[in-house]
Amino acid sequence: MAQVRKTTHSRNSSPRKTARKANTRRSGTAHKSTKRATRRWSQRVTEESDALDLKQGVFKLTSAKRIAASLKRSAEHSSRRKTGAYRSALSMLTFYINRAGKTLPRTQRTRLERAKVELKRAFGRE
Repeated sequence: MAQVRKTTHSRNSSPRKTARKANTRRSGTAHKSTKRATRRWSQRVTEESDALDLKQGVFKLTSAKRIAASLKRSAEHSSRRKTGAYRSALSMLTFYINRAGKTLPRTQRTRLERAKVELKRAFGRE
């Protein structure tokens, strides 16, 4: 822990600045306990999204057409989505790709990118 020096303050500096820094440090430890609870927020979004009720394992399907068809079906049957079916389906697919990041295997990434094109075709947006 760093030592705190007592210094004389000039007209422009205030002793409150050091107090804020000290409080920030203390609140950092409380943040660590709450961090564990919110660690998997993206998984929760995929499972409990207001946009769509996804079929389990939809992103692991082997065909881009099947992924697109499943997303379309989910989007069209959802009564909780806040926007159009195409936009909801595409945003969920994009969210999954972005969430996986670098850990997504290249073959699966290309399949999901092809699913975007298939989704566009399924909704007649070419």
